[in-house]
Amino acid sequence: MKTDGAPTISSAPPTSFQLFLGFLGIGIIGFGGVLPLARRMLVEDRRWLTPDEFVDLLGLCQFLPGGNVINISVAVGMKFRGWRGALASILGLTAVPTAFVIVLGVIYDRYRDDPHVQQVFAGLAAAAAGLLIAMTIKLVRPILTKPAALFIASLLFFAVAFLRLPLLPTMLVLAPLSVLLAWRLRP
Repeated sequence: MKTDGAPTISSAPPTSFQLFLGFLGIGIIGFGGVLPLARRMLVEDRRWLTPDEFVDLLGLCQFLPGGNVINISVAVGMKFRGWRGALASILGLTAVPTAFVIVLGVIYDRYRDDPHVQQVFAGLAAAAAGLLIAMTIKLVRPILTKPAALFIASLLFFAVAFLRLPLLPTMLVLAPLSVLLAWRLRP
């Protein structure tokens, strides 16, 4: 039940089939980047995670090799149904996009010099950028009340966006600093 306007977690853990269907839906409609859609499905629609849990999970998955959403699907599946849930989640997420990529790869290879095809890809890139901006705004909201987290996020953004430092070494330096700050500033 909501008491402070924040979304609550669904009381019943999802089954492996529900995990498959949830991530299948993301895979079907997630053109140009599915992280914003994954957040919407996990936090707002199905309420399997709180906004803070999603941010924490995303932070963890940023460190792991591979795509963030794939890592999140495995982690969410593991959380609720163990390896079967992880397998169901990743199969749901990747089944349809894999088929699309194969078909589009064949079409793109044949028509890549057509100006209409190039315009379609330019439009898809703009839509993907818009989705990322919208998700960034949603991700920042939970940490606005946490000055240390906001400081670390700003520091990482500045280091990567303006100083052009490589992401992984920067995260390896800032992650221990973030943990230390969280530990020192705990209530």
